[in-house]
Amino acid sequence: MSRQPPAPTAITNPWAHLRQHTPARIALGRAGASLPTEAQLDFQFAHAQARDAVHLTLGTEALAMQLEQRGHRVLQLHSAAPDRDIYLQRPDLGRRLSDESAEQVDDHAQQHEAGYDLAIVIADGLSALAVQRHALPLLQRIEEQIEKDGWSLAPISLVQQSRVALGDEVGERLKAKMVVMLLGERPGLSSPDSLGLYFTYAPKVGRTDADRNCISNIRLEGLSYNLAAHRLIHLMREACRRQLSGVNLKDEAEMLSLDDGTPKVGNFLLG
Repeated sequence: MSRQPPAPTAITNPWAHLRQHTPARIALGRAGASLPTEAQLDFQFAHAQARDAVHLTLGTEALAMQLEQRGHRVLQLHSAAPDRDIYLQRPDLGRRLSDESAEQVDDHAQQHEAGYDLAIVIADGLSALAVQRHALPLLQRIEEQIEKDGWSLAPISLVQQSRVALGDEVGERLKAKMVVMLLGERPGLSSPDSLGLYFTYAPKVGRTDADRNCISNIRLEGLSYNLAAHRLIHLMREACRRQLSGVNLKDEAEMLSLDDGTPKVGNFLLG
């Protein structure tokens, strides 16, 4: 009498073939009533990466040196949150400059009374890893279009312990018509290095999220640098024409079709 082979311990999921199309945790299979060991270890590793990204310190000195080598003036600033622990507990302090940094920006602004068309702020946010990996490559693409449009650019502001709204204070103090903030987004379990881009026309303290436009998930596995820069420049041109930003300014940039490379007009979320 022949012996039957033992049943496999891990039960595969019939949706497993879909995993090649997404980094999301789907079709992981199971071992009894639990996840397979490999899936559980992968989850724990991703969780550790996300925690590390939140607590990682942004190396502003090295970043400032790289920017200066590319011909930029740099303002190294700090929010009102004195350290990372306070920053994570007090979001309100991350939305305003420290007194010393505010004075530094005002001193520069007094020497440039005419102001600027654009101020760019690079900030750690909740993932310094995202800034380290993606800020400079994205900035390079943005610079190419800024030069073509002839916009005057303020010194690049590097800010530690910053939240999104702090960019509006920097833009207002520098007398900038527009401000763009590159900020590390809150890490996810499949994206610890996602960069966000926030754009405000006529920035000033007190602006709300409804006054800003956001382009998110900028990373190698997400939105490309070229496409993010393309969408931003479209928003900036439309903002200058209509003198507004936020919910009343829709992203209707020409999108290149993946099929034939021809331009396609419309919101990328709507297909």
